Amino acid sequence: MKHHLGSGLAILALAAALSGCGSSSTAPAGTSPATGAAGSTAGSTATASSGASSAGPSSTSTSSSASSSQAGAAVDLKTASSTAGSIVVDAKGMSLYFFTKDTKDSGTSACTGSCLVSWPPLTTNSGTPAAEGVTGKVGTISTPDGKKQVTLNGMPLYYFAKDTKPGDTLGQGVGGVWYLSDPSGAMIKAPGQGY
Repeated sequence: MKHHLGSGLAILALAAALSGCGSSSTAPAGTSPATGAAGSTAGSTATASSGASSAGPSSTSTSSSASSSQAGAAVDLKTASSTAGSIVVDAKGMSLYFFTKDTKDSGTSACTGSCLVSWPPLTTNSGTPAAEGVTGKVGTISTPDGKKQVTLNGMPLYYFAKDTKPGDTLGQGVGGVWYLSDPSGAMIKAPGQGY
């Protein structure tokens, strides 16, 4: 009997500790973009919370909905300094690119199929993407799979798969058709880090 009581208290203490970890990890999810690695932060929050569900499901639900509402209010675009000058990046600082084969205000992307493997679109859950320091007109278009791709001055924005960390601009000038954007939404065609 004493053994079961001791085990029960240990499990409760562990659940309380996990519950505390789950709520502290929701703060970064709120500051992350709705794309990319934000899902992995939210996933680890859900894993930690599910381990604590025996301690109190109501606190789990609260932290999950708080995380969702914070993620919904995240900034989609901001600016950063680079070797090409001030550029447009996502909320985590990853560089974003224009594709010169896209047609402004066409509502579609010319990058399809295997192109999207190297140049994934910047997507959002918001009908009105949020921007800080970006003066160009921000909007969205629908992707073939029903997501919302963020646009700047009517041109879709993309990541470059070989950019692995904030500050990377390896996509600049690739193929003479991929270029960074300045905060006003103009293509930066100066030589960059591309190959």
